[in-house]
Amino acid sequence: MTITASMVKELRETTGAGMMDAKKALTETDGNMEAAIDWLRTKGLAKAAKKSGRTAAEGLVGVAVSGGTGVAVEVNSETDFVAKNGEFQSLVRNVATAALGAQDIESLRQADVNGQTAETAVTEAIARIGENMTLRRMARIEGETVVSYIHNAAAEGLGKIGVLVALSGTDNGIGRQIAMHVAAANPAALDEAALDPALVAKERQVQFDIAKESGKPDAVIEKMLEGRMKKFMAESTLMGQAFVVNPDLTVAQAAKDAGVTVTGFVRLAVGEGIEKAQEDFAAEVAKMNAGA
Repeated sequence: MTITASMVKELRETTGAGMMDAKKALTETDGNMEAAIDWLRTKGLAKAAKKSGRTAAEGLVGVAVSGGTGVAVEVNSETDFVAKNGEFQSLVRNVATAALGAQDIESLRQADVNGQTAETAVTEAIARIGENMTLRRMARIEGETVVSYIHNAAAEGLGKIGVLVALSGTDNGIGRQIAMHVAAANPAALDEAALDPALVAKERQVQFDIAKESGKPDAVIEKMLEGRMKKFMAESTLMGQAFVVNPDLTVAQAAKDAGVTVTGFVRLAVGEGIEKAQEDFAAEVAKMNAGA
């Protein structure tokens, strides 16, 4: 029997299984949907469906560097307890290594991880460990030299915040210091030219409205606006920020003094941007007593 894309889609939506697993299940059962569901259940691959609606906002960021290429990946779990699990840590480390050969998150999902796709590796880990997990993000950077740093490390190359910094010039240790700065200061962009124009325009309007409230003449307001935007640019960009290692210098000056140029950076923090449902203990007990 011919297995169509719509059949695979239907089975994936029903069970939460990965695309290749759904296709294999249908192939093994001659396209019988119910039998395919049972096949996935017997392989432990349909368990993921029951957990797919649960928020996965914990987990780990993994980094890997090879030559002038660095990658960072975020794999989420539901609890921090699982992030400390050796099997989960091994999964994230293997996915990060596989990411060195991928260009984006979609190609990473299909990249080889110990003989199977990264997407399948995550799905099977869900079935074994018993929590929802998500291969959420990947970032890639290239440069003459790439330095990595993990903040709040759980293991080598794994932690809550992962940073990559690309440099040109000979790194004498300044790269790691700048990476630590990025972890702490979380700059919005490398320099003024790299800032999102929409973000700059929004900030300018906000600062203009604030200055306007002062009731001062337009010429004074313009000077106020100029000063406030200069401060905003300095605080928002890596090159303009005061260097955490030596606040008397900007990062740009520290890099220059060290004989290097920072050409780019990546910072991934676990769970950033994910809305976590908050439920107090009393509400949770009441929900359990109601049989929910």
